[in-house]
Amino acid sequence: MSTDARATPIHASAHPLVAPSGGLTDDASLSETRSLIAASKVNGTHVYNREGNSLGSIYDVMINKRSGMAEYAILSFGGFLGMGKDYHPLPWHVLQYNERMGGYVVDLDLDRLQGGPAYATGDVPDWSTGEYGRQIDDYYGAALPAFPI
Repeated sequence: MSTDARATPIHASAHPLVAPSGGLTDDASLSETRSLIAASKVNGTHVYNREGNSLGSIYDVMINKRSGMAEYAILSFGGFLGMGKDYHPLPWHVLQYNERMGGYVVDLDLDRLQGGPAYATGDVPDWSTGEYGRQIDDYYGAALPAFPI
């Protein structure tokens, strides 16, 4: 039997995760650290512009199957009681998490957001060819670089 620690499986209970309440949990979906967050907790997180105005909240995240990296955040915007919402995909790299605000910040005003690629509830775009992603990148790419907060 090897004494190499890398070859020894570690039971999940040996490394409990910190829950938002400060307690311990074995459920990763309830956990986060200073640099990691469960994908299920990203949904619903508010998105603000640099002035601190709410632009909406993250409805979903598009993850690259090969790299495992988040590529787009789908911003839910507008509507009332779930009706008439628009979804605005944003390149993931333009979102910066702000701990003080408890949400993501983008260097983007409402007019720019409303003019960008979007779709309505029930009108899901075709992501399969890569063309829709290119439209998003072309719209936001050079005009909306990531910025430090």
